[in-house]
Amino acid sequence: MDQIGLLLDGFAGALTPSHLLWALVGVTIGTAVGVLPGIGPALTVALLLPITFRLEASSALILFAGIYYGGMYGGSTTSILLNTPGESASMIAALEGNKMARAGRAAAALATAALGSFVAGTIGTVALTFLAPLVADFATGFGPPEYVALMAVAFTTVSALLGPNLLKGVASLLVGITIGLIGIDSQTGQPRLVFGAESLLDGIDVVIVVVALFALGETFSRLISTTGHSTVQPVRGRAVLSREDLRRSWPAWLRGTALGFPIGSLPAGGAEVPTFLSYTVEKKLSRRPEDFGNGAIEGVAGPEAANNAAAAGVLVPLLTIGLPTSATAAVILTAFQSYGLQPGPELFEESGPLVWTLIASLYVGNVMLLVLNLPLVKLWARMLTIPPHTIYAGVLVFAALGAFAAGGTTADLLVLCGLGLLGLLMREASIPPAPAIVGLILGPIAEQQLRRALVLSEGDPSILVSGPITVVLWTVVALSLLLPVLLPAVRRRARR
Repeated sequence: MDQIGLLLDGFAGALTPSHLLWALVGVTIGTAVGVLPGIGPALTVALLLPITFRLEASSALILFAGIYYGGMYGGSTTSILLNTPGESASMIAALEGNKMARAGRAAAALATAALGSFVAGTIGTVALTFLAPLVADFATGFGPPEYVALMAVAFTTVSALLGPNLLKGVASLLVGITIGLIGIDSQTGQPRLVFGAESLLDGIDVVIVVVALFALGETFSRLISTTGHSTVQPVRGRAVLSREDLRRSWPAWLRGTALGFPIGSLPAGGAEVPTFLSYTVEKKLSRRPEDFGNGAIEGVAGPEAANNAAAAGVLVPLLTIGLPTSATAAVILTAFQSYGLQPGPELFEESGPLVWTLIASLYVGNVMLLVLNLPLVKLWARMLTIPPHTIYAGVLVFAALGAFAAGGTTADLLVLCGLGLLGLLMREASIPPAPAIVGLILGPIAEQQLRRALVLSEGDPSILVSGPITVVLWTVVALSLLLPVLLPAVRRRARR
């Protein structure tokens, strides 16, 4: 009952005209960037970070949450009409949805994706409402040893989850930790990794790093690899479901939600696993398995619901223990820090009204997204005809303006360009940028908590495994490191 009361207070804040306006702007931008191939919510939030410095924290976070949810909705449009998934979690929508579009059923595919996203997003947000405070209460008992183990879980699981392989994920993580060490050591007062440059004594602004690795790195990579326009499937008729399509879709929505939210809530969750799992489940349970691979509507409904439920689930570890499990969550963590807020157990106590207003805005944003997506589906489809070079030229301009606004010096622009080229090299080597952002943000926190733990134990490292929680967390770390190595070997042995 306390949580319901707090949520009602959150609705009182979320339903003010200014917050409604920012929620509408967020979901509109999110849908647009989700539709445009290659422009994802992580890149967009990174671009808008420096521009939103003058907004109130609640308004900016509502805007970013709207972009996050809207990007999940819009990504299905690109996959269905263009057969170009913007992220790995949208691959199934491309597989089945594009086959439906080629058969003249694009409107039905888009309708089941939008309605499934609404159902899953709403149920996932309800679960977030009741689960997040419980996790936060549990985590309030964490001391320095528990935080060190938790940071280790974050480093290993995010590196394994967000990279094509563990080694490249760890490489990205080390890049971020190294950048985070630049500047003056808070305890000794000694400069680290500044190489005589006075402009680096205060460290590199997190916003500049995020904009460079995501926006500039993605832009340079796309401008090098873009070859031209792809064929966009036309949308005929209104985005509505027939009675037969609805009968086949609604069980898939519920099953996808049941898979997406709990897996998305895990520290090693994300949207990819429940999306592919949902597709497998729907194929096993279908009375018409021969339709799969040829445009089965359940193959769009279930995975899209799982994708959006996982997006709500990702917010549980982000808000309660400060652990991002997706690229967009890593950038939103940067947004919290830019306002002096550290997601974690104390966030619900110190900034309770802000958190509950943010959660309430997710309900409002889901309704807005449904209203935006179904009637305006043909408008979103037209955005796919915008030349990519035009889009990325605008991204470059906004990235430069944003970096200059964050620091206000020429040195910041030079750092931006240097890190942007680093982002390009990382992408060319298939090294993901998201673990670097996690390392940049959580690396200094892990260092601080490790020093505190060793001070408490007078230098005895056994304090790091002194309690049941730390033992469990270090076990998770070991499994995260060993499973990617052992599973392929087990599979090869099973084949033999």
